[in-house]
Amino acid sequence: MTHITTSATLPEDADRALLVGRAWLPGEGGGPAVVAVRKGELIDITSTAPTVSHLLESADPADTLRQASGPSLGSLDDWLASTLEHGPDPAHRHLLAPNDLQVVKAAGVTFAQSMVERVIEEQARGDAAAADAIRREVVAVIGSDLSAIKPGSEDAERLKAVLLEKKMWSQYLEVGIGPDAEIFTKAAPMSSVGTGAGVGLHPASSWNNPEPEIVLAVSSRAEVVGASLGNDVNLRDFEGRSALLLGKAKDNNAACSIGPFIRLFDAHFTLDDVRSATIHLRVEGRDGFVLEGFSSMSQISRDPLELVANAMGGNHQYPDGMMLFCGTMFAPTQDRGTEGAGFTHHLDDDVYISTGKLGCLANRVGRSDTLPPWEFGISALFASLAARGLLGRPA
Repeated sequence: MTHITTSATLPEDADRALLVGRAWLPGEGGGPAVVAVRKGELIDITSTAPTVSHLLESADPADTLRQASGPSLGSLDDWLASTLEHGPDPAHRHLLAPNDLQVVKAAGVTFAQSMVERVIEEQARGDAAAADAIRREVVAVIGSDLSAIKPGSEDAERLKAVLLEKKMWSQYLEVGIGPDAEIFTKAAPMSSVGTGAGVGLHPASSWNNPEPEIVLAVSSRAEVVGASLGNDVNLRDFEGRSALLLGKAKDNNAACSIGPFIRLFDAHFTLDDVRSATIHLRVEGRDGFVLEGFSSMSQISRDPLELVANAMGGNHQYPDGMMLFCGTMFAPTQDRGTEGAGFTHHLDDDVYISTGKLGCLANRVGRSDTLPPWEFGISALFASLAARGLLGRPA
């Protein structure tokens, strides 16, 4: 993956960005370390915050990160190189996803463009070959731009009545323009992979794609304290066959990528930067195929704070916080090979997701059953922290 460098990985204003992540320290007495990124180096701040959740739960995460000190673990260049060379091998140092104890939630169908594609998946019953003809039919009835429709509004109710009459209403339109957002659990705490790692597809999937998204870092108080980038890997064939297969489509080994770091909110990076961000995607295949696209957060149908309110509140608490994928407007239809078949991943595709103030998340596509299994969970984390004498030190 030739594009993984320090300059490409870090935000364009890295010199003033408050970045926190996680890194694996190999050997006896090793384990996950919470790190700050400063001047191209990783600084071990685990003695201040034994987990990223501890840090984000502090009264002022940005100030806690500014004040945290610890030993240098070396240059980010060296860590990126080791991650690429060895992967998530516990015998070698490598970068981890920047989240740990937080549950990983995701909002679906939050952009009009991808909402239309979800309707097409449903009508095609997961058959990529049928999608092109159905796309023309669906767009002829409901149009390709529903961005002017405010979810839950009177206009949305009128459109619903028309589409019900035409027998074109869909469960995806219900969450896309109805009053309630779709919120689902994308991944368990500790199961996400970070930049440079393999990202996994279920071996039975033949129609799938990356989903480039901004991921909000949310404290247990439902306060958005920072953001990262994510790949909410999507299996279009599984979910298209039945929405009840969402768990199988979304939650597989290495199918959730977050990184490269969490950038905390401060005077230089705020929720308004998230609201105005454009997320770029580039897929490079070993077959020479290149796919490029973007997702503009200005086109989202529900504000990020509305998504947070749908995911966390009186009905659902997360005492260790949550990471919340905001959804994507990107649903690739560019043909890869057979005319009309659209896009699907090939193994060993390189996927780059980037935006100026968050940097670049990079992963290579593999199969969930052949990528390294997830073996280091919450109990292993606390055993490691206890062995290093790092428990009982909340931020």
